[in-house]
Amino acid sequence: MDLQITTGEGKTFATLKGRLDTTNASQFQQDMAPLMELEHPDIEIDCSDMEYTSSQGLRLFLMLQKAVSLKNGNMVMKNMRPEVKEVFDITGFSNIIKIQ
Repeated sequence: MDLQITTGEGKTFATLKGRLDTTNASQFQQDMAPLMELEHPDIEIDCSDMEYTSSQGLRLFLMLQKAVSLKNGNMVMKNMRPEVKEVFDITGFSNIIKIQ
C-alpha cells in the first residue's frame, strides 16, 4: 500500500494505491499518523487505485475516522472500486465513513 499526502485549497488529499493487508498495515498506520494529528481535518481520500483492504485496513480507516470526528473534522473516501466498496458495505463501514 502506498499513501501519498498533499495539501491545498484548505484540504488534505490522500491517495491510496495497492493492497492494504496484514503485511503492510503497520507501515500504513505510521504513514497515516500525520492525518490523525491535523488541527482542523478536512481529508479527501482518493481510493481509485486501492485494490483491496483487509479487516486490519478497515480498523485503520475507523481509527482515522474517529480521530477526525473528535476534532469536528470531515473525511470522505472517493472513487472506491466496486469490489472494495462491497467490503465496506458488507461490514457496515459505509454507514460510518462517508464514501462518494
